[in-house]
Amino acid sequence: MAIKKFNPYTAGRRFMTIQTNDDITREDPERSLLAPLTKKGGRNNRGRITMRHRGGGNRKKYRIIDFKRDKSGVPGKIASIEHDPNRSARIALVNYVDGEKRYILAPAGIKVGDSVQAGPGSDITPGNALQLKDIPIGTVVHNLELEPGQGGVLVRSAGTSAQLMAKEGKYAYIRMPSGELRLVLQRCMATVGQVGNEDHENVTLGKAGKTRWLGKRPTVRGMVMNPVDHPMGGGEGRSKSKKHPISPWGTPAKGFRTRKKKPSDRLIIRRRYAK
Repeated sequence: MAIKKFNPYTAGRRFMTIQTNDDITREDPERSLLAPLTKKGGRNNRGRITMRHRGGGNRKKYRIIDFKRDKSGVPGKIASIEHDPNRSARIALVNYVDGEKRYILAPAGIKVGDSVQAGPGSDITPGNALQLKDIPIGTVVHNLELEPGQGGVLVRSAGTSAQLMAKEGKYAYIRMPSGELRLVLQRCMATVGQVGNEDHENVTLGKAGKTRWLGKRPTVRGMVMNPVDHPMGGGEGRSKSKKHPISPWGTPAKGFRTRKKKPSDRLIIRRRYAK
């Protein structure tokens, strides 16, 4: 898969790059694995905007992904590699020998016709899912659970991977893509390999309209607003007025830690940033 550039015959094409999608083998999704996806426009059940800068965007349906990988001991074969509009990673359609079809996150290097399996005794090859206790130290993994049976919640975006560093007692030491080192129960499932579509980060949208297709609305700087709209607004001309950057609700915007204390904090051995 490669990145394609355009001749600048329009302003929007000047810096735009796209993926050639050589790895995609099927255009239409599996209809039995589709679900409706309604748009909220960033609004809650009272109609209030609780997430700014969201709305519009192209129509899309949700692809039901098997994050749990709980089909233990049943081999399956990769039938197709597809694009998923809901995520940056590619998805792979797996046809199991018992006739069931499921989508999984497509690991890097997987091809149509490859065999995948989940559960104890599976080979340590990309696409196979096992508990951390059955995976050798040093293996690169993705789609990692935080609680047994919960389904993968970590390391799911394109090109990411975590590494199993060590095992001690009932916990495994996992180095996250951010550099964070944390403990995860060895009974949690993980999929071997790196998430595919590594070139996703190299794509340049090139124009504002392409951002709108993704459902993202324009963002306006607080400094150019009026005082009634933002704490940093107002003033004649461009003026920082010695104010520290803050959000519209007064929370410091740079360097201020907003993470609340969680029980899982005790499982973090080394944070992704220095204290």
